[in-house]
Amino acid sequence: MAIVAGVDFGTQSVRVSLVDSERGRLAAATAEYPVHRKREDPDHATQSHADHLRALTEAMRAALAQAGIAGADVKALALDTTGSTVVPVDERLQPIGDYYLWCDHRAHREAAEITVHGRATGLEALQWCGGVYSSEWGFAKLLHWLRNNPDERARMASAFEHCDLIAATLCGITDPAQAPRSVCAMGHKWMWNDALGGLPPEEFLAGADPLLAGARQKLNGRYERSHTIAGRLSAEWAAKLGLSEGIPIPTGAFDAHWDAIGAGIGEGDVVNVVGTSTCIMAIAKQVGLIPGVCGVVNGSIHPDYFGIEAGLSAVGDIFEAIARRAGTSVQALSEGLDRYRAGSTGLLRLTWDNGDRTVLVNAELGGVTLGWSLTNTAQDELFAAIEGTAFHTRVVLERMAEHGVPITRVINGGGIPQRNPVLNQVYANVLNKPVVVPSAEVTSLGSAIFAFLAAGVFKSVDEAQKALCPPFTTVEPRAEDAAVSEELYRHWKSLYFAFGQPDSPPAGIGEVLPALRRIRSGVRQ
Repeated sequence: MAIVAGVDFGTQSVRVSLVDSERGRLAAATAEYPVHRKREDPDHATQSHADHLRALTEAMRAALAQAGIAGADVKALALDTTGSTVVPVDERLQPIGDYYLWCDHRAHREAAEITVHGRATGLEALQWCGGVYSSEWGFAKLLHWLRNNPDERARMASAFEHCDLIAATLCGITDPAQAPRSVCAMGHKWMWNDALGGLPPEEFLAGADPLLAGARQKLNGRYERSHTIAGRLSAEWAAKLGLSEGIPIPTGAFDAHWDAIGAGIGEGDVVNVVGTSTCIMAIAKQVGLIPGVCGVVNGSIHPDYFGIEAGLSAVGDIFEAIARRAGTSVQALSEGLDRYRAGSTGLLRLTWDNGDRTVLVNAELGGVTLGWSLTNTAQDELFAAIEGTAFHTRVVLERMAEHGVPITRVINGGGIPQRNPVLNQVYANVLNKPVVVPSAEVTSLGSAIFAFLAAGVFKSVDEAQKALCPPFTTVEPRAEDAAVSEELYRHWKSLYFAFGQPDSPPAGIGEVLPALRRIRSGVRQ
């Protein structure tokens, strides 16, 4: 029997879970931190490293108190974070300003330039991250920072993902070159590829913009998978967190990736971690390039497999925005939502409110809702948005399957599926296959699994999953709703590519609005 701490840094809060290898989760505590946004710039989203550390301290202390155990009982600590959440640092590994949060899209111009340059030069690494570079990713954010902070450039010794900086900080590492870097983070967001020699060549980066000259060298360090040790908890942070000095901390990763581990992912599974956004993940022993998919990285989710990541840039955020505009809450707006049936709103919702992450990889798109009548309500829009995220998920799964990713089971993980049975039913209807949902929340369970590996309690990820992952509840598709969803999906998919690609012909657009009215009139609500 052993106890570890699994830490998950989400978009708005950190969650610390204390997990026993035999009894499971003993306690979980959270602490919040702000997202800094600007009304005049909707693409702006930053966070403070100091806020993250303060919240971690609060949540760890609260979890220990809740569990009623001594900090000395905790044998390892593992941390996952959002990403790509990036901050430049100085020569002492101190942040220069705030993090660019994952959902900060100010670097859309920089991302487009990197994409154009990558295609012009035939950069193979670009193809391994879907063929389009995103404003959510590392080099775009770094270039945006360099362009907009000329007075700080000379201080910049390196730049780090949140998961890597937080681990280095807790281990007392102060030399950027000695800090471990996550294969997960750097592979999916920075075009790092071990088979291609690591990061893109210096010539490519300097050619994209002279400000990136030297960036490759500054991003050096130990590139590791999550079953390796990043370091050991320093005396300073052991005292602050109430834990024992010297306990192991494994190399970190992205929150959704470790959530997939906590949800029990195996080869043949797709895990939709549905929260503020959705991360869609699969693993495979062998897989090739997948156009439009965020990344195919060896060892990124499960250390023994290729990790495949895709996703939706906003899901829970869209639901919250709909409720906010209506002057209510998602919880209140969801009451009675189970009475809705596929197509009953007459609406079709393209959920691009925060751009498209996969498969178009276009941050400049905006949300579109078609089919409005004078009687439609905010609750109608919420249901249509749930349908829209399900349709978008199906587009992603089809793209993955077309390129050899085995998909035999769909797991809906993350916080929203735990609270929203309507979403799970809609996804089962749209995908026309059973969707399984973990019977308990898995957030921070994946990080606990890697903490157990670091402590030597389990020999493999698979062994830890069998011992710790919760059982599933299965949601079957409803035949009538699945048939209507199939027709809606045909229209949705045609609009997705017609609206989402500037050079697309408007094939079939004229038939969509009449079809929505016809479908609505034929649905029994």
